Amino acid sequence: MGSLVGSTAGASHNLKPPTLPPFHWRQLSVLVVDDHSAYRLLLGGLLQKLGLGHETAADGYLGLVAFTTRPFDLVISDCQMPFMDGYSMARAIRQHECDTGMRRVPIIALTANLQNDSPKRCRDAGMDAWLLKPLTLEQLHAVLVRWLPGVDDRYVEQAAIVPLAGWPTRATLVATFGSEPVVDQLLETLLFEAWEDHRLLRHACATLNASLTAERLHRLVGSLVFLGGTGLEPMAVRLIEQVRSQGVAAHKVQLELFLTRLYVYLEYLSDV
Repeated sequence: MGSLVGSTAGASHNLKPPTLPPFHWRQLSVLVVDDHSAYRLLLGGLLQKLGLGHETAADGYLGLVAFTTRPFDLVISDCQMPFMDGYSMARAIRQHECDTGMRRVPIIALTANLQNDSPKRCRDAGMDAWLLKPLTLEQLHAVLVRWLPGVDDRYVEQAAIVPLAGWPTRATLVATFGSEPVVDQLLETLLFEAWEDHRLLRHACATLNASLTAERLHRLVGSLVFLGGTGLEPMAVRLIEQVRSQGVAAHKVQLELFLTRLYVYLEYLSDV
C-alpha cells in the first residue's frame, strides 16, 4: 500500500478553507465514525463547509453496516471505540471490498494519541492516512484533497460537445413555473436529488449492479423530463432497456458517456 500519510493539526483555528473546494465534491459522500458525538458534530460541520455530503456512525460496527449498505467515497474513523474499534472496522471494510470487487475506498484514521495509535498499526489495518486531534479545517482540507477521488477528466473534455440549445434558462423556467422563488425552490430540490442519483448511478455502474443502475436511470428520467429539453431522456430510456436485458458491462461506454453529459447538464443548472 505504500507509506501511511499523516497530518497534524496546527495552532490555527481559522474556519475558512485555504482554497475554494472543487465543484465535484458536492457529489461525494464521507462516512464519519467516532464514538464521541462532539467530534461527529465537528467533523460534520467541517465537511459541510467544504461542500461534502456525509453520514455518521457511533462505533465501528455501525460504520461497517453503513459502508456495506451505501456507497461512500472516503471514510474517517476514530481508532479507539467500543464494540468494534477503527482497526477492526478497517480490516472488515478491506475484506468486504475484496469479496465484492468494489474499488478501494480511502480510510483516514482519526486519533488523539500517536503512541497508542501508531502509523504502522493504522497501515497494517488497511488505513491510508491519519488525522491528529484537535482537528482544524485546514488539516482536514489537505487530507481530503490528497485522498478524495478527482473529477474525471472526461467531464471537462465532453463539456464542449454538449449543445446548450433547448436547455432551460432562468427566463423560460420563470415563465413556466410562475415566479423566481418557485424556480429557486424547484431547482434546489431537483439538483439535490439528481446529484445523489448521479452519485449512486456511478456506484451502480462501478459495481456492475444492473438493477440499481436501471433504478437510478429511471429516477433520473423523471427529473430530466420535468424540465425538458436536455436530450438525455431518450438516451436514459434506451440504457434502461439495454442494462435490464444485457447487463452493465456490455454498455459501460454508453453509461459513462451518459454520466458525463448528465454531470455537465447538472453543472449548468447549478448556475441558472
